[in-house]
Order: sequence, then C-alpha cells, then structure tokens
Amino acid sequence: MRFLPALAFGTLVLPLAALANDPNSYAQPDQVRVTHLDLNLDIDFPHKQLDGQATLKLDWQNPQAQSLVLDTRDLKIAKVEAVGSDGGTTPLKYALSPRDKELGSKLTIAAPKHPSQVRIVYTTSPGASGLQWLTPAQTADKKAPFMFSQSESIHARSWVPLQDSPAIRFTYDAHVTAPKDIRVVMSAINDAKHPLNGDFTFRQPHPIPSYLLAIGAGDIAVKETGPRSAVYAEPSVVAKAAHEFEDTEKMIATTEQLYGPYRWGRYDILVLPPSFPYGGMENPNMTFATPTVLVGDKSLVSLVAHELAHSWSGNLITAASWRDIWLNEGFTTYVQGRITEAVYGKPLADEEALLSARALQKGIAAMPANAQKLAPDPRGVGADDSLSDVAYDKGSWFLRTLEQRFGRADFDAYLKGYFDHFAFQSITTETMLDYLKPNLIDKYPGKMGWDEVQAWVYGTGIPKDAPLPDSPRFDAIDKERRAFLAGSLAADKLDAKGWSTQEWMYFLDRLPDAPPLAKMQQLDAAWHLTGTPNAEIGMRWYSHAIAAGDKAVWPAAAEHMIRIGRLYLTTPLYKAFAKTPEGLAYAEQVYAKARAGYHPLTQQAVESILAKAKKAK
Repeated sequence: MRFLPALAFGTLVLPLAALANDPNSYAQPDQVRVTHLDLNLDIDFPHKQLDGQATLKLDWQNPQAQSLVLDTRDLKIAKVEAVGSDGGTTPLKYALSPRDKELGSKLTIAAPKHPSQVRIVYTTSPGASGLQWLTPAQTADKKAPFMFSQSESIHARSWVPLQDSPAIRFTYDAHVTAPKDIRVVMSAINDAKHPLNGDFTFRQPHPIPSYLLAIGAGDIAVKETGPRSAVYAEPSVVAKAAHEFEDTEKMIATTEQLYGPYRWGRYDILVLPPSFPYGGMENPNMTFATPTVLVGDKSLVSLVAHELAHSWSGNLITAASWRDIWLNEGFTTYVQGRITEAVYGKPLADEEALLSARALQKGIAAMPANAQKLAPDPRGVGADDSLSDVAYDKGSWFLRTLEQRFGRADFDAYLKGYFDHFAFQSITTETMLDYLKPNLIDKYPGKMGWDEVQAWVYGTGIPKDAPLPDSPRFDAIDKERRAFLAGSLAADKLDAKGWSTQEWMYFLDRLPDAPPLAKMQQLDAAWHLTGTPNAEIGMRWYSHAIAAGDKAVWPAAAEHMIRIGRLYLTTPLYKAFAKTPEGLAYAEQVYAKARAGYHPLTQQAVESILAKAKKAK
C-alpha cells in the first residue's frame, strides 16, 4: 500500500488506498472528495422529516473518474444537479441502489465533466436511523416537539447524502428553518441569544468527519456556565444541568494546560430528553448529553470530561475507519481520567479507572478473539459494533501503561506533540504507531519493547503486567462484600452510608452474576436500592436482583426501562429478564410500552436481544 500515490494533508501523507478502503462506506475518495457542505434544511415536525438540499463542493482526484458515489439510507431523492460557478444548474443522472441492511443505499451520480459542486434535493424518512422525533408528551416539559440526531457511527447518511466515512473531513455551512419558538442547534458555533424566529444559520470552519454532523431542535433554554461554555436544555432542566456542569470552564482550562489550546472556540452542552441512546456525543462545539448524569452531586460529570476530551482526541485527530476507533475512545478515556484527577482528585480518577478495568477483565474472555484486539481485522465487525469496551478501556489502559513506563512528564510531552502533529486529520492505527515508535519508544530506549506495544494493539486479552491503580476504598469494599456474601456481615452493617456513586457501582459490579435471592432482599431492606433515582446504581441493582429471582423489583425495573432510553443503562435489564421464559414475556410487555419513546438505535438493540432470546427457547 505504501507504494501507491498519496494525498498530502499538512504534515501527514495518507495513501489513497487508506482513504478508499472503508468497508462501512460506499464512498470512493480516491476518485473524488467532498471538501465542504452547504446544507439547507426545513424541519417538518408533523411529518417527522427534514426537507433538505445538500450542496457538496468537490475535489476530483482521478482525471478519469466518471461518477460521484455517496452514502444514503432511506432518503427520498427528488433531483440531483451540477452547480456552475455562476450559480446555474444542470440536471445529473443518478442511480440509487437497493438498500443494504447495514450500509443503506449507494447513490451513484454520473458526473464525467467533474463539476465543482453537486446539489442533491431530498427528504428524510420518518424512521431515519440517525434522527429521533419526540412528541411534546415525550419531553420533560410537555410543551413542544423535539428532534435530535445521532450520526455516529454511520447514521449521518440517513439525514444527509454524503461520503459517510471518518476518513473524509469537510467544513460546512447550514441554513435551517423551523417553527417559531423552536430553538435549533448544530455541531457548530451556536448563538445563545439567537431570536426564536424560525430562521437559523450555522458555520463550522474546521474540517470534521460526517459522524460529527449534528442537529437538535425543540423547546430549549440556555444558561451560561463560563466565558466560552453554556448549557442548553428544556426550561425545567436547564438550571439543574447548569449547576451539575458548573465546572466545565475549569475542565477546559485544565485540558489546555495538559495538551494545548482548545481550538474550537466555544464548548456548549445540550442536555437531551432521556431517550438519547448514549451517555454523551462529542459533537464539535455542542456536546449532546444524557440527563441520566444529573444526579445533583456531580458524581457522574466525568461524562463531560470524556466528551470535552474528544475535542483533542477524536474531533481534532480522528480515526480514519471504525476499525481504528480506539484512537478516538481509548485516548479520550485516558485524557478523561487526567481531567477528572486534576479537577476532582486522584482517588476518584483511580476508582473510575478500576471500575472500567475490572469490568473489562470480567468480560473480555467471552468476546470473539478479533473483538479483543484494539486494531481488529475489519472483516465481520460492523461500524456500531466497533464501539466496545475494548476500544475505550483496553485503549486507555494501554496509554496508562505507557505513562507508567515513560513517566508522566515525558508521556504528556509526547501526547501534546501528537495532538499538534495530526491536528484536524484522520489517521489509522498504523500511522499512529509510525509516530509512536520514533517519538516515544525509540526516544527513551529500554522502557518498553516494540513487541509489547504490538501485543497491546494487535493481541487478544490484556497483557498480564498491565498496571492497575490502587484504591484503598475499593479494597475495603471488596472485604465487606466478601463478608456480606459469606454471612459474617449483615446488610445493614455495611459501611455504605458514605459510599459515592462509584463505590456503590463497584460493590454491585462484583456481586455474583446470579446472587442469592435472600442476600438481594436483605440489601434492599437495608439500603432501599429499588426506586433509586441514580440510573447507574439502578441498572446494576435491577440486573442483579432480576438474576436472583426477586420479582418484587420488576415494576421499578420496568419504570427504569421505560423512562431511560440510554443503551448502556437499559439493555442489561432486557438481557437479565430474557434469561427466563417468564422474564422474557415481561420484557416484551415492557418494550411494547417503551418502544415509542426509544431512539431507533435503542429499538434495534432491544429487538435483537428479544429475538435472540426467543430463538434460543
């Protein structure tokens, strides 16, 4: 591959084959690349659709290229035309291929004359995989409808026709019309004082990959949290969210001290309704966040640290394919820990690192061998499947190992240089390793062998000498858990009155998969875990109690499942219920009530769980 012609991007040279070989995209960037998107959208709440015009500026790479190939999913194409320098248009012939279940439909536009711009006029589907439409009744304040996008991994193509690959970066401008009194936000600089007149414009001057294209619209209020940060949320939520996230500016300044300037201007947070399928999404300038972290004590604000960290690792430097996504998530989880340590103290950072490491240790052996690798063979790995605990937790564990071996000062200097060197570029694992070897491994010889690096990146499992942080609090909890399970310590004698969210998570995580029913009942009687407003604790509690056979928790578990659409907090309960015939029947009843309020991604995940359980019966 190294011998093929290459494209130059600043300090980086990427082989054409590296750009063209994304198995999750139909795009052919070795023929032509999209460099800028002009987007016009009209938000149609009654029909749950976006009426759009996407004008793509093109950089033709191959003089013999005959067509522009784009990714789409469930888009209704009205027309395609070339746009001349004078603004005049010429119709272009196009073909929309049959729909592939995962990749959507390839849009092939005949363009042998290589126009500099192509415009596609289209309409989205009400069931677009990257959009969720909520009725007023499904929002916190019940006053107005709400719509938001989730483009990662390959769902931008369901609301904009484009080259939907993380290897391809583009700038964008957007003009969006909406009903009056509705605020529209995007992954660009947002104006908190913009009148709610139904007419919004946005500009993203930095080149971003398609999965970071984002939009949200609804009854959204704004509260400033710093000179370059604000919280956006429904009016009844915004004050609580602003209080929870009041340390945002401190986090930005902390990360700048570690890894160089924040290059995006503003950092705002949109708190979405509970149906948002993820904890957070690092959309540039406007992180989308789950309300499940609003517990009142800042115990879960590491989520903000994580999404902010993506402004360096993921948004600034992006994995060139979903196979390489650990370059985003592993680096970001490491930086998240450093932000948490600096702002909230080393004990909390160590506890969170241990929580993730212990969970990975427990689950990695059950994964297919390829899924255990940081850089897997891309065949057979779907784009959404790549976002696993391995990418986040094994990736960050590898970086903590590098920090330990080379010392924090030298590793920080290396990481800062890495962010500068590859800024606003998309790279592969191999490009990252080509930079790591001379700039860290060979620069400080004798501290880590190259074979060890390769074992971390390409090997299965976790190296035996992988370092773990110490946590005296967790050590004490381990002793209490063992004593409680052995019967030598009563539930009400646990020293849990002062336990943090993380300490409860750790206690529950390391219970047996199917603990004794009597023990679960004793815990609940002593600590009233059923009905907890803390969703992190609730997910763990209900999963274990259901596995123990405690039917008394079923109604509260169902309420949790109906109220929360975040995949990580909801699917474990469906899995727990699905292990018994009676539980499966109950889960199907719960899903029938919850389905309308779930995001399409959550619907897909839950339906897969239920289908597999029914097939196994």
